[in-house]
Amino acid sequence: MKKKLVVLTGAGISAESGIKTFRDSDGLWEGHNVLDVATPEGWHKNPALVLDFYNQRRRQLKEVFPNRAHQILAELENEFEVYVITQNVDDLHERAGSTNVLHLHGELLKVRSSVDMNYILDWQDDLNFGDFDKDKNQLRPHIVWFGEEVPALEEALQLTQNADYFAVIGTSLQVYPAAGLIDYTPRETPIFYIDPKPIQIPNLKNPLEVIAEMASTGVEIMRNKLLSHR
Repeated sequence: MKKKLVVLTGAGISAESGIKTFRDSDGLWEGHNVLDVATPEGWHKNPALVLDFYNQRRRQLKEVFPNRAHQILAELENEFEVYVITQNVDDLHERAGSTNVLHLHGELLKVRSSVDMNYILDWQDDLNFGDFDKDKNQLRPHIVWFGEEVPALEEALQLTQNADYFAVIGTSLQVYPAAGLIDYTPRETPIFYIDPKPIQIPNLKNPLEVIAEMASTGVEIMRNKLLSHR
């Protein structure tokens, strides 16, 4: 029976594919204040700006490809029961071949009703004014904005609580509730923490292996360690 490897990924794993991180050092996302493009208030204030912003992100996504870190995580499904919990809204894990991907913060290639959050559609192209749900409500990006509930959180907690191994890759561990998942790992579960600039994780009782590398290099190191553990 394969052991469960649960992986929490953040912007750092997609950055190597050319996707800008959510929060660069200037506090902007692709030149925009996060409050303007990633909050319900921003949507109500200037929906045209928000639609254009995510249309640009959706177009950009078609020009980038999974990197070695994404590919190795997919390959590890040959050896482990791998579950990827990602804070990223791109589809690079899926394109690399990962089959169990849970998006905490939504997906760029989906849209949903601005009224009924359970009305969700796959969406490859631009989203425009006049694109409606079945009840003639405007569609919006299927993104969990700041201040909104995280519908996938309960499933993420359940996965974390059943992990035989847990990995944190390319995330600052600053954005909650995702950053709090690490506290739900079983105490005996080894944790791999891959980040070129790792931070201190307070009050952690688990065995911890810090790999201070970029995602592609760090995931390769982790794979070798995992295979030697078995």
